[in-house]
Amino acid sequence: MMKTSCLFFLLFAILLTNCKPNMDIPTPGAGEAIFTKSIALGGGFMAGYQDGALNHDGQERCIPALLARQFKLVGGGEFIQQLVPDNNGCGWNSKPWESWYATASKLNYKTDCQGLIALGPIKDSISRGAGFTYFANSFNNSNCNFSVPFATTQELFSPTLGSLFVNQNTNPFYHRIASNPGLSTAIEDARNSNATFFSAWLGLEDIYEYARQGGATGSIATPTSFSNSIDSILVTLLHNGAKGVIANIPDFRSFPFYTLVAYNAAKLTQGKADTLNDIYATAGLTNINFVQGNNGFVIEDANAPNGIRLLHNGEYITLGVPLDSVKCNYLGILFTTMPDRYVLDSNEVAFIDQMIAGYNLVIAQKATQYGLALVDANAYFKTLTSGIKWNGVNYNSQFVSGGVFSLDGYHPNQNGYALITNEFIKAINSKYRASIPTLNCTDCNGILFP
Repeated sequence: MMKTSCLFFLLFAILLTNCKPNMDIPTPGAGEAIFTKSIALGGGFMAGYQDGALNHDGQERCIPALLARQFKLVGGGEFIQQLVPDNNGCGWNSKPWESWYATASKLNYKTDCQGLIALGPIKDSISRGAGFTYFANSFNNSNCNFSVPFATTQELFSPTLGSLFVNQNTNPFYHRIASNPGLSTAIEDARNSNATFFSAWLGLEDIYEYARQGGATGSIATPTSFSNSIDSILVTLLHNGAKGVIANIPDFRSFPFYTLVAYNAAKLTQGKADTLNDIYATAGLTNINFVQGNNGFVIEDANAPNGIRLLHNGEYITLGVPLDSVKCNYLGILFTTMPDRYVLDSNEVAFIDQMIAGYNLVIAQKATQYGLALVDANAYFKTLTSGIKWNGVNYNSQFVSGGVFSLDGYHPNQNGYALITNEFIKAINSKYRASIPTLNCTDCNGILFP
């Protein structure tokens, strides 16, 4: 009996040994890339802009800074940035008639025009003079991040980008990092860094400078023009044998900035609908017809009867719209059409879609031509729309509750930047046969509740 028992336990031990799970984790390695000096170039996404501002903690947890954490595991060097002085931050004010700049938004309780108290983004105005605290030049010859929020691809070649406070349309974000403000360019500074690896996300600002304004101002550079700019940038960055990664452009529908406020968010009772219909009929505007429930907002359209019509499905209201004016002053409902800067109509939607497709074709071609890793951000952001799970946590593109986007509805929060960083790492590993571990950012924050 003793021999039988011993034989049983011996066989059991052998089975346990043979059934151990395969824990063969790849040793971190750089593969064909060298990360001794990594730099970044792009717009707000690469600078760490979030909650409507550039702030200290956001910069330290921007995509290229988080990439650099992982690059260190495979021989990467320090990633040095000129950090703004605090976490209040400074960014463009969406209401420039109140002040040029504003602090980063924070989630807190506020009272709307109807006296209702609810959680919402709150920010403080920053005057032109106070903005100098954030935009004063602090050039560092070791700078690694040449990303400039709101700068289009072509503007990265412009020395006037570094001019400060010329007028309210002047971009001050390059001034703070420029080697020679008013004379140097972001591209020149990036080239002079002699990087061995670069991360670039170009074209976002070109597309979204137009889309953010509801197509009301400016236009979008053609894909041909964008292609020429990309060629010049990549030749510059690759001049000393560097390698790199580049990302394409997400669909605007992936951002709550364009989807949170529905085109038909004008909700009316039957009585209000009847009253409005009588008012419009008396004015001879019989093509405007409201119903009980949700209605499209009234917009100007030169091709519509009487030059106005209701928004329809497939058109969008941006998050910049002043909701108090909608709730209490009947903006976009009673004789005051919804201002064009808050609306993407069907023609503007088609134009943006066309430009994104054109830009993404260019980016894919350039990645192949120059041997770069390519991040398909367009596809990844669509997975965020449907929802993903990472480290046991659910993420999606819903405003506030989704865990990805910051309070400006467009730029990610720190957790969102961490998720995107891992897509960069996957692309780099695939292209350069590297084995850089993906990031688990334990010090990244989402939206902080009061």
